[in-house]
Amino acid sequence: MRSSTLTPVGDYLATSFQPDCEYIEGTILERNLGEKDHSNVQMALSAFLFNRRNALGIHVYPEQRIQVLPNRFRVPDICVVSGAEPAEQIFTAPPFICIEILSKDDRMEEMQERIDDYLSMGVPQVWLINPRTRKAYVYTSQGSHEAKDGILRAENPEIIVPLAEVFSAL
Repeated sequence: MRSSTLTPVGDYLATSFQPDCEYIEGTILERNLGEKDHSNVQMALSAFLFNRRNALGIHVYPEQRIQVLPNRFRVPDICVVSGAEPAEQIFTAPPFICIEILSKDDRMEEMQERIDDYLSMGVPQVWLINPRTRKAYVYTSQGSHEAKDGILRAENPEIIVPLAEVFSAL
């Protein structure tokens, strides 16, 4: 849901939202959350990645604010950073992977705008997971595809996520 008045970026950054909101060119945007399927998939995938973080050389952050442009802040369900741990509280460098989990009220047009923001920022991969259909999609600057074999993959570092493990939480 969009607020009707424009908010300065400093006011957005100085305000705590529960749950956190996104900021798009002066507009504060609520995120669709709160359903069990969404929560279970987010927790299962976060735990899967977090438990392998040392071996993979990654850091895993649920609901981390990312400044994709000076006047645009997104909050992916999960983001993965490879290499050194970021020092900043709000990320300005592109994560390795941004992960979005669809809620029943999400509209694809708004989700595509979010995906485009991540890719334009330089995020190499965006994963979109639909708990209701138990399908997942990978978006890169070269295009998108469904993970038809039931495995989400990334390279450098190599990350392999069997969707059956993630969806077993449902």
